[in-house]
Amino acid sequence: MSQQNIIIALSKGRIFKDTLPLLAHVGITPKDDPETTRKLILDTNHAHIKLLILRASDVPIYVQYGAADLGVAGKDVLMEHGGEGLFELLDLNIARCKLMVAGKPGSTDQPGRLRVATKYTHSAECYFAEQGRQIELIKLYGSMELAPLVDLSDCIVDVVDTGNTLRANGLEPLLHIADISSRLIVNRAAQKLKHREIADLVRQLDEYLAAEAATA
Repeated sequence: MSQQNIIIALSKGRIFKDTLPLLAHVGITPKDDPETTRKLILDTNHAHIKLLILRASDVPIYVQYGAADLGVAGKDVLMEHGGEGLFELLDLNIARCKLMVAGKPGSTDQPGRLRVATKYTHSAECYFAEQGRQIELIKLYGSMELAPLVDLSDCIVDVVDTGNTLRANGLEPLLHIADISSRLIVNRAAQKLKHREIADLVRQLDEYLAAEAATA
């Protein structure tokens, strides 16, 4: 039986760098050097497997609409996307961080409506609604830490790794929203129509991750 083509969407940056070794351990490597090529569709050492290189926020969209069969996306991106039409197959345990509310000490203790600056507007809205807090959302796309410093917002919602950038700007993590790591996702059609190829890939990744966890 011939193998069906599999397209895997990967996001640029940290997730991409952390995903390549995982794929290499299950025998999938890109033909072109990802560090130097300008190609957005990469051939691999398997004729039926290709890699798409995307912005992180676009990965779930490409998978949802079938432009890619599989994708690797951070849980923060999936929470913001809403996960419609997607299944999470594996927690890859890479690119780990936390989605947090951050700001100046005590900034979330004040009464009344909070002004919250973030690119994670859906996640922020859901979190504060669960807490019974009214908020005014200010959507930003970068340099979140600046917003409380110039009184644009009372606090921010952002991913936090080491917290060094927060501390350098006189801010600190205040409230924990979610633990974040990267997940392998699939759309419904690919899960059904390419089940054999996808199940085999998931099994190999799962076995490798389990072996790594056992030796950690």
